[in-house]
Amino acid sequence: MTDRALSVVRAGALTCVQDLGRPGHAHLGVPRSGALDEPAHRRANRLVGNPVSAATLETTLTGCAVRLRTATTVAVTGAACPVRVDGRPAPWGAPVHVPAGAVLEAGPATHGVRSYLAFAGGLDAEPVLGSRATDLLSGLGPDPLTDGTVLPLGTPDGPPAAADTIPHAGPAAELVLPFLPGPRADWFTAAGLRTLATGRFRVSAASNRIGLRTEGPSLERAREGELPSEGMPLGALQVPPDGLPVLFLHDHPTTGGYPVVGVVPERWLAAAAQAAPGTPVRFATLGRHRGPAAHSG
Repeated sequence: MTDRALSVVRAGALTCVQDLGRPGHAHLGVPRSGALDEPAHRRANRLVGNPVSAATLETTLTGCAVRLRTATTVAVTGAACPVRVDGRPAPWGAPVHVPAGAVLEAGPATHGVRSYLAFAGGLDAEPVLGSRATDLLSGLGPDPLTDGTVLPLGTPDGPPAAADTIPHAGPAAELVLPFLPGPRADWFTAAGLRTLATGRFRVSAASNRIGLRTEGPSLERAREGELPSEGMPLGALQVPPDGLPVLFLHDHPTTGGYPVVGVVPERWLAAAAQAAPGTPVRFATLGRHRGPAAHSG
């Protein structure tokens, strides 16, 4: 008799368990975490009949391979990649039946960065603070996958989606990040703010789940020194001493002392999660500058 679990055959560069995260714990120093491309995570769960809160696997660039110990419906979304079951091609972005003992492989990403693997019943890892998400900053949740890791599967919740596939536009050739100015935009000169709005930036290979780092021109500072540590929201554009903006993603620190020149609304962050190193980045202002008074309280 087979058990409801999977074993990792090839873990890939950084494959981890993710769900919708653990919001509401910033006062404990715990970021929200959760799937960086939440729409892709939701699509994968929908395709296999799971609630959107079910845990999936999030891969990074190189994909992964797992052996199913029980017959299971699976789906792969997010970054486009070749999907194979025991070496035979299978569809991406559609529900796939995988027999017990078969190996499901999501290959290296061909477009984008992060793929999502959903399994009927979800991944039944032990929840921490109400979430099964792996948090690279705080260390909460399951460790990133290694070869040989065994993960339990939950009980299927319902039938797969009626649709055979779900359309997905895929990553754009240029990452456009609209942002609300402030709260510390006054720490930068007018020239520095023009650089942010007009400069030619690229996604740095040093980016990770904590933040999307950029390469390009430095933002000129109007003030020296650093701030006392203050709260950092998801989507903050923090500018460290090198002058290059860092976009805080789901595993970001909850406090920091470098000035935040703007905040990118959450709805734009999924695109950032799929922007490969070298992708051009453009910052677009959404509103007027909000000074420190708007930040206080």
